[in-house]
Amino acid sequence: MNDIPRKLIVPKNVTDALSGISYPGSKENIVSLDMVQEIRIAGQKVSFSLVFQKSDDPNIPLLVKTCEEAIQKNIGAEVEIKGNISVKYVHNMERPILPHVKNIIAVASGKGGVGKSTVAVNAAVALAKQGAKVGLIDADIFGPSIPKMFGAEGERPMAERIDNKDMIHPVEKFGVKFLSIGFFVAPENALVWRGPMASNALKQLIVDGLWGELDYLLIDLPPGTSDIHLTLVQTVPVTAAVIVTTPQDVALADVIKAVSMFQSQSIDVPVLGLVENMAWFTPEELPDNKYYIFGKEGGKKLADQMGLKLLGQIPIVQGIREGGDDGTPVASGDDQTGEAFAELAKNISHQLHLRNIRQAPTQKVKITRK
Repeated sequence: MNDIPRKLIVPKNVTDALSGISYPGSKENIVSLDMVQEIRIAGQKVSFSLVFQKSDDPNIPLLVKTCEEAIQKNIGAEVEIKGNISVKYVHNMERPILPHVKNIIAVASGKGGVGKSTVAVNAAVALAKQGAKVGLIDADIFGPSIPKMFGAEGERPMAERIDNKDMIHPVEKFGVKFLSIGFFVAPENALVWRGPMASNALKQLIVDGLWGELDYLLIDLPPGTSDIHLTLVQTVPVTAAVIVTTPQDVALADVIKAVSMFQSQSIDVPVLGLVENMAWFTPEELPDNKYYIFGKEGGKKLADQMGLKLLGQIPIVQGIREGGDDGTPVASGDDQTGEAFAELAKNISHQLHLRNIRQAPTQKVKITRK
């Protein structure tokens, strides 16, 4: 008797199968409307919740049947789906934020001074250079540096009135759409804001930006863990986090806190891996030489210890500093350092692909009040 091995089913198979189903009367599909939730897979048995705003929605029977047919057509006739779709109701169900953004990536660090913003900017440019549609939000509210790194300090994003709401057109350079609080305050002015003010500023950059369709939206977070981090995961479902560190022990100790925050049960955002910045020093006149002035492979060793991927090792070279100062990210070029960021972008893209086929979509952190 020859048993034909059955195809492994993952959550992405389910969302892909259902993304062609539009809610009647709407141009958007039921996946982008956040109606498909709580996907569970056990062998060939697939179950999920279909969430409606009203219990008397006349479309319920039709959509349940359409979902069953789409699953069996797109995944396989042998899939056990009939009777496994739970109908739930959420009154005043909010429309999903950023429905046309495929992946939201938090770029974080345990401490300041590790070059997190430099990595975020150059990773975004490298992803765009490889053909992706990329956005970047400068969520480092108290120290916005991204406008300078893109040579866009004098830019002022255009506003447009849409459906009685003022929306913001992101600035675009090197193929990356980006917004920063730095566009809306004078560079010489210090921001003295309480937590709620900073959180509201971040929400505005996310919600009021005209981001359009994006493959990746990178969020450059402040160092450490703060209200800004909580605001982000409460505002949008963050697909994954990337943690930036340097090789020395003092930086590595803080990485553990950052990873623990994202992986905590209450937040539950997958960590794609670590980026070891300033991994070694290479003089321009001696491009083949490596001097490990901050220690050797501390980030690699920590990634191994924590069971995380090392996404990239970025050297210290003069070109990175010059590119950040004159507004030309080094990733836009084809030299050795540009290649390091190109490799980082490929690894981020690959690990995100694996994350999306192996794990269910991230949910926003729910705010509970007692």
